Amino acid sequence: MTETAITEVESWIPGGGLSRSETMHELSNPWSGQPSLKIAPAGAEGIEAAVAFAKNAFGENLGATVAQRSQWLNAAADAIEARIDSLVEMSISHIGKPRRAAEFETKRSAAFVRACARQIHDFGGEVLPLDSAPAGKDLFGFTRRVPYGVVAAITPFNAPANLLVQKVAPALVTGNAVIIKPCLEGSAIAIEIARAFEEAGLPESLLSVVTGHREEARLLAEHEDVALVTLTGGTKAGEALAKAAGAKPFVGELGGNSPNIVCADANIEDAVARITPSAFEASGQQCISTQRILVEEPVFESFLEKFETAASKMKVGDPRDRDTDLGPVVSSEAADRIEAMIEEARTAGARILGGPQREGCTIRPTIIVNPERDARVVREEIFGPVAVVIKVRDLDDALAVANDSEFGLQGSCFTSSLETAFRVSNELRVGSLWINEGSRFRLDNYPFGGVGKSGYGREGVRYAMEECTQWKFTGMRFPGHA
Repeated sequence: MTETAITEVESWIPGGGLSRSETMHELSNPWSGQPSLKIAPAGAEGIEAAVAFAKNAFGENLGATVAQRSQWLNAAADAIEARIDSLVEMSISHIGKPRRAAEFETKRSAAFVRACARQIHDFGGEVLPLDSAPAGKDLFGFTRRVPYGVVAAITPFNAPANLLVQKVAPALVTGNAVIIKPCLEGSAIAIEIARAFEEAGLPESLLSVVTGHREEARLLAEHEDVALVTLTGGTKAGEALAKAAGAKPFVGELGGNSPNIVCADANIEDAVARITPSAFEASGQQCISTQRILVEEPVFESFLEKFETAASKMKVGDPRDRDTDLGPVVSSEAADRIEAMIEEARTAGARILGGPQREGCTIRPTIIVNPERDARVVREEIFGPVAVVIKVRDLDDALAVANDSEFGLQGSCFTSSLETAFRVSNELRVGSLWINEGSRFRLDNYPFGGVGKSGYGREGVRYAMEECTQWKFTGMRFPGHA
C-alpha cells in the first residue's frame, strides 16, 4: 500500500495574510487509513478578512464587462484542465474517489465553467410595456439582472471540484465576489481551483477560500456583508445555515432518498444496467444516488436476481486502480453509520444480499430486500453503497411509497408506456425526474434542485446564474412628455 504524503492547508485569501491557527483538523486517507490532510481553520479572523476583501473587490469590479467575465471563465477552465493530474490525485488521497470517477469529475468541472462563460452572453433582461396601464403612457421601462454582492459558497466532499464550480462559476460570471468554505476533505482541491481562477486573470479577492468546519460555515452565513448563501450538503446543515443566514437569499441543495420505480412493462435488463451504477458508484455518496428501488410484483424476482448479479460484478478496491468501480466511503465514522443501518434492517427481518462485507472504510455493494416501510434505511438518507429493493403491487402503490418521504430531490421511472411516464411526471414529488435512466444521472443544463427537505432553489448553468442575481427595474420619462 502506497504511503500517503500529508498535505497541510490553510485559508487562501488574496490581499491579506492571516496568523496561522495552532489548532488543526487532521484527516486520514479513507483507503489506506494513513494521515493525509491537515487543515488550519480560518476562525472569526479569517472570515472577517475574507468578507472585507471580497466586499471591496466586488465594488471595484462592478464595471467588468460581460466579455471580460466570460474571458476569465474560459481561461480558468483551461487552467483547471491543466491541473487535472493534481486534482485527481487529491481526490483519490483525501476522499477515496476512484480514479476514473475523479478524472470524469475534473473534466466535467472545466466544461461547466465554459458553459457559464457561453451562457452569460444570452443572459439578458426585458423591455416592459408600461403603457399597458393608463398612467404608463409615454413611459419606457426595462429590467436587467444584477449581482447580489458577496456570495458564500459552502461545498461538500463527494464531488469537491464539480459541486464547487457549480456555485463559483455562475456567481463570478454574473458579477459577484465569492468566498468558498469547502468541506474539510475538499479544502486542498478548493484552493487549487481558486488558484486556477487567479491564473486566469480574475481580479484579486473576487474569489477566496476559508478553511474550517461548522463554525466557519456559520460565521460566514450570518455575516452582515454576505449577501447570498449557497450550500450543497445535508438537510440538517442546510436548516442550521438557513437559520444563521436569516433574511438573506439562501440556495440549498440538500439531502435525498431517490426513488427509482421499475414498472412491469419495463425493459428489466436495461433497468438493471442503469440502476446498478446509479446505486453503487461513488460508493452511494451522492444525494441523487439510487436508494429506494420500487419494483412491481410481476417482475420483482426477475429484477432482483439480475440486480444482485450485476452488483456482485462491480470492482471494489483501491481507488488508484483504473478498473475500480467503487472505493471506500469518506471516513470510518461514515462506514460505522452505514453498517449500523444495515444491521438494524437485518435485525428487523429484512433480507440482506451481497454485504455489508467491510474492510476499513470500504463496504461492498449491499442490497436490502423488503425492509419494513418505516425502517431507517427506507426513511433516511443512507449515503453509502446500499440499495433498498421494495416489492409494490402496482404503480399506485409505487407512487404512494415513493412520495412517503420528506425528501424530494431526483427520481426515476422505468417503463415502456408514455402514459405512465407522464403520470409519474405529474405525481412523483421530486425536483427532477428521469424516465428510463437511473436517478444519479445529471446534466448541467437543466434546473436541478429539490422539494421538501431536499432544499430550496435550483442549480444548472442558467438556473444557477438566475439564483446568483436579482431583478432590477428602471423606468424612464422622456423630457418634454407630459
